[in-house]
Amino acid sequence: MNEPDVVVAGTGAAGMMAAITAAHHGLRVLLVEKDAHFGGSTARSGGGVWIPGNTRLRAAGADTDAEAARTYLRHIVDGASAPELQDAYLRHGPAALDLLLSQTPMRMNWVRGYSDYYPEAPGGRPEGRSIEPAPFDGRLLGEDRALLNPPYMSAGLGIAITQADYRWLNLVARHPRGLLTALRVGARSWFAKVRGREPLTLGQALAAGMWLAVRRAGIDVWLDSPITGLEVDDAGVRVRVAHGGAEVTLRPGRGVVLAAGGFERNQAMREEFGPTPINAEWSVGATANTGDAIALGRALGAEVALMDDAWWAPSLPLPRGPVFLLAERSLPGSLLVNAAGDRFTNEAAPYVDAVHAMYAAHTEETPAVPAWLIFDQRYRDRYLFAGKGPRQGFSSKWYRSGALHKADTLEKLGAGIGVPGDALAATVARFNTFADAGVDADYHRGESAYDRYYGDPRNRPNPCLAALVKPPFYAARIVPGDLGTKGGLVTDERARVLRADGTAIPGLYAAGNTSALVMGRTYAGPGATLGPAITFGYLAALDLAGVTP
Repeated sequence: MNEPDVVVAGTGAAGMMAAITAAHHGLRVLLVEKDAHFGGSTARSGGGVWIPGNTRLRAAGADTDAEAARTYLRHIVDGASAPELQDAYLRHGPAALDLLLSQTPMRMNWVRGYSDYYPEAPGGRPEGRSIEPAPFDGRLLGEDRALLNPPYMSAGLGIAITQADYRWLNLVARHPRGLLTALRVGARSWFAKVRGREPLTLGQALAAGMWLAVRRAGIDVWLDSPITGLEVDDAGVRVRVAHGGAEVTLRPGRGVVLAAGGFERNQAMREEFGPTPINAEWSVGATANTGDAIALGRALGAEVALMDDAWWAPSLPLPRGPVFLLAERSLPGSLLVNAAGDRFTNEAAPYVDAVHAMYAAHTEETPAVPAWLIFDQRYRDRYLFAGKGPRQGFSSKWYRSGALHKADTLEKLGAGIGVPGDALAATVARFNTFADAGVDADYHRGESAYDRYYGDPRNRPNPCLAALVKPPFYAARIVPGDLGTKGGLVTDERARVLRADGTAIPGLYAAGNTSALVMGRTYAGPGATLGPAITFGYLAALDLAGVTP
């Protein structure tokens, strides 16, 4: 091929958005991907996009007050990212999304009621600012359908579930909307099959929709082709790519965008930067994400930040792989304890905060990594848990692996997991008094609109609190899993990679989890990973094209 104007590394949301934008502005683009599949962690994600003020929100009647969004982001990030990055994200995110949706048949809908993660903060919104892909027909991909990175979990049987569905499916045995949602999901899947369609949802839909835009733009793509080297000199940037059994050196005319994900699957890097204990196998991020692009950027003198943080997700380490527990922690009738049998946080808190709390509480004398989610049979009879329906039995493999324990009394349960049984019983007794009163005097569970989103509205007086009274009792091992690492190369508001002295490395850009994210150590709402990825992939391409946003 002729030398490209731009080389983009990575086929997640950030990389595909950079490629789509650059091609839209007339640049020759080569999109390279380390994996043999496209989509990266985006394809394994929930697919939500948090971009305040976008046209889909406006069309649906959601709040699009730009100043409120700015106030909210400033407050929750609290100085952990540059204000210039925050302003660029909020100012240009809607235009990035408009461009994307103009290039693909993919459509997105407001997830009404899925609140910001800190809705009571200044500028926060209990009704939420997140959108998600509508079901997308996977057959539009043709032969490329086989190249889509699979989800880390699947409902199976061709059933496609949206974020909006998931909330109510957890309540299928408790609420009429749960049953209606289950019937609607089943009917939607059946009609799709009859019509010869394959509905994709969540991150699968987002990655597929973006890939179709890449293909329609005629962008050259090399899969199974990792970048192996970067050099910068007076003539620009050179990139080496392992492709087709050989190493190819390219000198793109405009530059390189590094959007190759984080380093969640690199155990050595996880231990180097912390926190510990950590296990790369606890992550549900793409298996190819081993930090190659970050390492290459650092070798050129790039500054890094937030390397000890991640998009944390309290997870159950099952034999087949970790399962991210989202609603399970908010539903009434469960509580989280450390090795001493003590609660240490609001179990229903945003997942990044729940893991921050695990590490903050962890000591060698009293570990909180792992922690234990305790629940009773009444909880089990009412709610989904790790993909298992109410009253459905757990696999014997779960018990043999140590991920799950069961006992007739709390004292015996404590003995089985190495927790003082009397302390565990005392903790549950105290928790039960809170549940009866409807007020968590220790950690305020159920007071936030975010807590209540995944609660049980039929459980009174607090949708997130219920006493544990019905044996047998269960303990689920909880580890600090993640959706990907959060730290990476420091960039400016144009997505240019910066050195420690604040100067830009010529021709080098980064976006997505290869960069140090605008969210800092927090998480604004559903889709606050993918929203910045799309926006800064877009801004990198505009700068390469010489276009003022």
